[in-house]
Amino acid sequence: MINLSSKREPTLDLLKPVRNWIEGIPVENEKTAHRIVSMIPAACPFEREVKVFKHTIAHIPPMCKLNPLYDQLMMLRFKALCYLVDECGVDATAIS
Repeated sequence: MINLSSKREPTLDLLKPVRNWIEGIPVENEKTAHRIVSMIPAACPFEREVKVFKHTIAHIPPMCKLNPLYDQLMMLRFKALCYLVDECGVDATAIS
């Protein structure tokens, strides 16, 4: 019989304190929310298409998902956007 409930070895997550710190950043005023939204880009700034004479010769894929803190930064940006829309009444389409 196969034992499927084998114990996994705990992994060492060196970035856990940083992840927890980012997740715990409060968004409590409009100025902070605007600053967070402006500092964290919505799309990866490294994605590019290399063109020569209007012909695409290479595509550089987005590499932001390789960032180990990507999910926490996107969640912080989303939290700031939600604060601006829900609490401050800012139009979401006007936010860059």
